[in-house]
Amino acid sequence: MEAFFVSTAIVALAEMGDKTQLLSLVLAARFRKPWPIVLGIFVATLANHALAGAVGAWVTQLLGPQLLRWVLGASFIAMALWMLIPDKLDDDEGGGDAPRWGVFGTTVLAFFLAEMGDKTQIATVMLAAQYSAWAWVVMGTTVGMMLANAPVVWLGERITRRVPIRAVHVVSAVIFLGLGVLALWAPN
Repeated sequence: MEAFFVSTAIVALAEMGDKTQLLSLVLAARFRKPWPIVLGIFVATLANHALAGAVGAWVTQLLGPQLLRWVLGASFIAMALWMLIPDKLDDDEGGGDAPRWGVFGTTVLAFFLAEMGDKTQIATVMLAAQYSAWAWVVMGTTVGMMLANAPVVWLGERITRRVPIRAVHVVSAVIFLGLGVLALWAPN
């Protein structure tokens, strides 16, 4: 259960102000159909994080415990630094009113692709490697993504104006730094 709770908290915090959260806002403003957008976010996140968790589980078998500890520690510290760099939405979402694959399909595709190499996907790989609990980590990271993105779809800009994104990024960075230091210097 620790893997689930830690994964949920880390990803929910890491997702604040992330490009996929901005993508949630863009999709909500563009299509104004919250249910297919939220369901699309869920499906894309589950698929993406299941793959990322599998990579994390595979890495634990590939590396020895000592090397894995150093890789995880350095990765968490690098993630702490990355958290301090704000994201911007890279893609221009211009186009016609009716999406080619519908609101759900467009959301699934956009989210799956936006998560490739994203902070939360990399965090999922690292958490799956650290906890060796693939299912709990994937469930936790998926819940964390939903906690961060579903309210944005329904409440939009009202939330983003009230949440101090910079403070959330700093808190996330401190958590990742703590996990990195713990991984490097905690006794086995």
